[in-house]
Amino acid sequence: MKKTRQNVFDSCINYGVLMPVFVLILIGLLSLFIALKHSPYEKVLLVEMMAKQMAWIVIGVIAMIVVMHINLHVLWLLSIPSYLLGLGAMILPLFFYNPSLVKATGAKNWVSIGSQTLFQPSELMKIAYILFLAWIIMRHNTKFLERKVSSDLFLIGKLLLATLPILIMLKLQNDFGTVLVFLAILCGMTVLSGVSWKILFPGILAILLLIGIFIFLITNDLGRQILKKTHILQNYQLARIDAWLNPFHDATGKSYQQKQGLLAIGSGGLLGKGFDKTQVYVPVRESDMIFTIIGENFGFVGSTLVILLYFLLIYHMIKITLESNNQFYTYIATGLIMMILFHVFENVGANIGLLPLTGIPLPFVSQGGSSMVGNLLGVGLMLSMYYRRSI
Repeated sequence: MKKTRQNVFDSCINYGVLMPVFVLILIGLLSLFIALKHSPYEKVLLVEMMAKQMAWIVIGVIAMIVVMHINLHVLWLLSIPSYLLGLGAMILPLFFYNPSLVKATGAKNWVSIGSQTLFQPSELMKIAYILFLAWIIMRHNTKFLERKVSSDLFLIGKLLLATLPILIMLKLQNDFGTVLVFLAILCGMTVLSGVSWKILFPGILAILLLIGIFIFLITNDLGRQILKKTHILQNYQLARIDAWLNPFHDATGKSYQQKQGLLAIGSGGLLGKGFDKTQVYVPVRESDMIFTIIGENFGFVGSTLVILLYFLLIYHMIKITLESNNQFYTYIATGLIMMILFHVFENVGANIGLLPLTGIPLPFVSQGGSSMVGNLLGVGLMLSMYYRRSI
């Protein structure tokens, strides 16, 4: 009897997904402790922030377990309500925000009451968005069994229509970094939806052209004026780009955080300085810059191991996706893989100076309850998919 129960339990759990996540969460807690300990916080506040992070982890694990047991039919029914609820939640930061936090970050992306910051709706919206796009693709492909360019264009139009309200909200929140995450999810799911390369190839060329135009505009004064006057970029976003292009041009001002981050990672060398041996101060290190803690304390070897953990997680997520016999799950998994991949790529790239800082957290490691819960919800969906892989 015990053996039977154990076999049933093992059939529900994919340790290849859970173990990297568990190790990354532990690394995150250790890194957060180091970051807070060496930041200008009182000891009482340090304990409070650590306790909050652990509480969010518990909430995220509970949410993961609940989602893992939700069947396909219920997920299908939740796709539209979760999307609409997410859109409603994204309106809240425009009215309930902390002015000092907005001044510091330049974005209204957190729901706050007074000085108390509650949650970031866009982090949870990512999961709802993935579900809704998967629902749209499934409905479309079921209706248009014979693929034509016209039907593919119609599908792209529907996906863009679902994305537009989110982009408008993020624009109002001045959260350009999160815009990139949603666009990455959209691109990944569009490619896997079966859209013809007759459309995808010109689309990729158009995206590359837009990127080229954007780079041209930010590298000259006239272009910057155009971006500012058209409200495409704000002053703080241009400052981040300047810090990325030349992190030492204003070492005590706008590029201070970027410069300090590079110094911290560089000072870690091959093996790092050792646990809790932080010597380089990096502002707001506990969130978007937490990879600098790993680089300084555990060096190139430790940083590489963390990146390998993400690759291991993505590998098992892809493996589950390939084993699934259900297209709806496959589309959901594609969105989740793109979400985590882009987060890791952008966060690590920004910390080591390859990309500009955009305020995107490192999954399962950075401080942030909304991000932690959102990512663990994604893990729950993958485990649900694994459990029902034969359906």
